[in-house]
Amino acid sequence: MSHDRKPGEVTLETDGNIAIITVENESKMNSYTPDMMRQLAQHLTTFDEDDSLWVAVFRSAGKNTTAGLDMPKFFGPGADADIDPALVDPFALGRRATKPIVAVVQGITFTVGIEMMLAADIVVAADTAQFQQLEVARGLAPLGGAHFRYLTRTGWGNAMYHLLRADKFDAQRALELGFVQEVVPFGQHIERGIELAREICANAPLGVRATKASALKYLEQGESAAVAAIDDVKGAVFDSHDFQEGIQSFIERRQANFQGK
Repeated sequence: MSHDRKPGEVTLETDGNIAIITVENESKMNSYTPDMMRQLAQHLTTFDEDDSLWVAVFRSAGKNTTAGLDMPKFFGPGADADIDPALVDPFALGRRATKPIVAVVQGITFTVGIEMMLAADIVVAADTAQFQQLEVARGLAPLGGAHFRYLTRTGWGNAMYHLLRADKFDAQRALELGFVQEVVPFGQHIERGIELAREICANAPLGVRATKASALKYLEQGESAAVAAIDDVKGAVFDSHDFQEGIQSFIERRQANFQGK
């Protein structure tokens, strides 16, 4: 993999069937500019539309995930923060990625860093991670999904406990809340995120995507819609080459070789 990066950029690298998307703006604690947000949206779209890419790892360079937005560039005079709605939305408020995303966080993970993390599917946190949803302390309110994703992850009381106080909490608390799924020592966090992506890639891509889609159906439309979607799930997987390969590998007692077809 190539590791050439310039400050204030978001890059996309590939490792087999894994897309590795990296935020790099360390001199400003990985704060996002509008151009960086557009780059991220474009890379997420490239990942989602490339059949050879099955899982994405979304990470940030250096000691910190992000201090948030470069505020004047988003809200100051002449700010241009628009993103093409046809692209995958990093906050999953518009177009959402149909494939799994593993987010990896470390150090300062503030505001939009939490919101984009919660828009992913699985989160690995370094033990250095510190979280803070700061909007109400700045005269704002969350705009990137925290107002409802805190609720779906951890319930009303815990959501209000952190959203209304704008307090700082650590990786262990994030684990207790269900915001992150694993906490590992700093220095092991990125490789652990990639290991999880590899574990997902060992499974049938069409089945993985159908599982995410049907879970989202429940989240967005409720149980009856999720039940009604079961026939669509059957259609997506039962006629696939991967389903036949899965059955054959079971009969032959070997590792399946899925192709996403």
